[in-house]
Amino acid sequence: MNKMSRIEREKQTVGLLIKLYCHDKHHPHEELCRDCQILFDYAQQRLDHCKFGEDKTVCGDCTVHCYKIEMREKIISIMRYSGPRILFHHPIVAIQHLIDKKAHPPKKNN
Repeated sequence: MNKMSRIEREKQTVGLLIKLYCHDKHHPHEELCRDCQILFDYAQQRLDHCKFGEDKTVCGDCTVHCYKIEMREKIISIMRYSGPRILFHHPIVAIQHLIDKKAHPPKKNN
């Protein structure tokens, strides 16, 4: 079995969240609408440059806001919509995300 890195898993998860949202809200076809594709590309780029690397928390728990305000608002809306639904569409990914959340809790600022 090919083990994915922490960043690869987070990229997969955020990609699936965006795809689920776009499919349900904007574009019932396989490909993403233009706005969701832009957000997807932006999220992938942000993860590629995450300063925490493999020790990162899940994005929803991160204390650093690396997204532009407009993009952060969009991804929060998508997470709120797709988060509960991902369990039914991609249960293994959802469970792995919960494991990652427990294994990498947010860092406390002292």
